[in-house]
Amino acid sequence: MKNLRFKDFFWYPDLTSTAGYDAIIQYLSDGKRTCKEVEDFMKARASIEERYAKDLLGLSKKVCGHNEMNTLKRSLDMFKLQIENVSLSHLQLAQSMREEAKKLEEFKEKQREARKKIEQQMDAFHKQKSSQFKRTMDSKKAYEQKCRDKEEADQNMNRNTNTNNTKLVEKLHLKAQQAKQNAEEADKLYQHNIINLGKIRDDWLKEHINACEIFEKQSAERINFLRNTVWTHLNQLSQQCVTSDELYEEVRRSLEQCDIQEDVEHFVNLRRTGEKPPAPVVYENFYTGQMSPTGPPPTRLPPPAVRRGPLPDPTQNNRDDGRRPFVEDEDYSVIQY
Repeated sequence: MKNLRFKDFFWYPDLTSTAGYDAIIQYLSDGKRTCKEVEDFMKARASIEERYAKDLLGLSKKVCGHNEMNTLKRSLDMFKLQIENVSLSHLQLAQSMREEAKKLEEFKEKQREARKKIEQQMDAFHKQKSSQFKRTMDSKKAYEQKCRDKEEADQNMNRNTNTNNTKLVEKLHLKAQQAKQNAEEADKLYQHNIINLGKIRDDWLKEHINACEIFEKQSAERINFLRNTVWTHLNQLSQQCVTSDELYEEVRRSLEQCDIQEDVEHFVNLRRTGEKPPAPVVYENFYTGQMSPTGPPPTRLPPPAVRRGPLPDPTQNNRDDGRRPFVEDEDYSVIQY
């Protein structure tokens, strides 16, 4: 199948029309706008990556497991270190994206400069072509009018050929001769303008074909460059994922070396305070000073009930001191419950 080319499909029947050329220019302008949009997208994505990297770097400096010890501490330290490395890789990614955006900007500017020269040349040809076409059409109208004037003068002379007024006949003859001369001059001018318009048209055709070929080549280069730019961008993102996974893998390896029992034993050996538990706390009676061998009584139980000794002997009621003797009872208490 034959390839479709700009130079074959962007003509217009009207010689002064620029419809085909304008369609190509509009297409190129849309392509330039696409380049600018992709460039802005890349710059915005680079800014996002940079902000993310800086936030991630700040996060990696936060205290995390400061009081932990042994293998888990090493894993947490590795975790923070690799998060820092991930942040640095994102900074590098942001820089790479900006470099790609810069390349796209330079490519776009290069194409703009090259296209600007062609557009200036084509604009000059369009103006020259339009001006010469107008000049040619004006000369055509003048030529046609002069021809009509000549025919009218010839008809007037022929109608008065047999008249006896020699002055009128001479006047009509001179007028016919002048009209003929004017028509011939108009004809020459018209033909001259036609020839010039033909030359300008031929030059314009060549320039239009040349412009179409250059613009088509630029369009192909632009499409290819944008495709490669987006492809590179995706490769950068994929590589970032691979890099991040490799850094995270270091943390996973460290976590695999984290030994729970070893950390527990490390803490025991480092902070051990003794191997014997404290002795039970025994109950001590405030009044008697005796200790319970089995520990203190329940907290809510009252002291043991007070017991009196045997009843006194009635025969011994009369004592020298006249007082009633008390029974000596070790469990006796004056506190009443």
